[in-house]
Amino acid sequence: MMPRNEPLAAYSDHPRPHGRTARERRFYRAYGLTIASEVTLPELEPAAPGAADVVIAVGPIDLPKPSLEAATEFRFEADQQYLAWQAVGAFLISDGCRIDVEPAPGVDDMLIAFPLLGPVMALLLHRRGLLVLHASAIAVAGTSAIFMGDKGAGKSTTASAMIRAGHDLLTDDVVALDLANPGEPMIVPGFPQIKLAADAAAAISLGETEVRPQVHPAIDKMQHRLNGAFSANRVPATRIYILERGEKAAITPLPGIAALPAIIKFSYVTRFGRAALPSDLAEVHLRQCARLVDHVGVRRLEVPTGLDRIGEAVDLIERDLAAGDLTPGRWRP
Repeated sequence: MMPRNEPLAAYSDHPRPHGRTARERRFYRAYGLTIASEVTLPELEPAAPGAADVVIAVGPIDLPKPSLEAATEFRFEADQQYLAWQAVGAFLISDGCRIDVEPAPGVDDMLIAFPLLGPVMALLLHRRGLLVLHASAIAVAGTSAIFMGDKGAGKSTTASAMIRAGHDLLTDDVVALDLANPGEPMIVPGFPQIKLAADAAAAISLGETEVRPQVHPAIDKMQHRLNGAFSANRVPATRIYILERGEKAAITPLPGIAALPAIIKFSYVTRFGRAALPSDLAEVHLRQCARLVDHVGVRRLEVPTGLDRIGEAVDLIERDLAAGDLTPGRWRP
């Protein structure tokens, strides 16, 4: 595993393997990393050319592609992780510092970026030692709110309502936490974009945003690039809210014995099953999840059904964060 933020100046200048066609390399910043990418990623913040922490290269990958029937092919090894989608393309993560990309025929960078900045980036960050949650995160006056939940629970919608209320986005979909200081888990900011379904985007005005074209008919959420309302600085992880639907807005503290399984469930790597977490990494991952529960308050947040009532949840979150009672539920495995 590469140490976090170790520059790859020499690595980024490796000669192009046989079979690769020339592509322009652009530089970006996201998750505290400088990324040199041959995939165009306008979602990310541009950066000056220089030593790269992560290199993204486009070209052939000599590994089996998924069949039309299987649709996906995932392989996990100590130094490499391979993710392939029949309709999109193949991605090979090496040593937590390089991503090789082989697009499926006819697929453009817009569609490639969807898994690249989602599950592929999440696995790379995990291999770099970060704890990665499938969630959204908002900065609130020096504190933070992380929103987790099942598909359709309203993570991005609730985050958008918080942005409308004057708070800043930290990251959407992929929440990376640095636990290098065990007593103060930090949220590493991602990039200023949030994905919203059409009804949520119509109901929650985010001001001036750049709405990017729909990348695929099967993907109903649109990508909204924010102009402002983004925190580029790390923020301490303060609260984790597990979203559920309810008749009225309500927040209930979860003790550690209930909070730990929720953190494990919504950590990104567990989406890929046991193969993605061999025994040594599984032990590290469990310790990270337990450490997070030890130092961050975990709450159940009931969000009223109906977008016209999302403000009730926002008011409750703001009061909960301002109350100052940030004592987490302790967990000792």
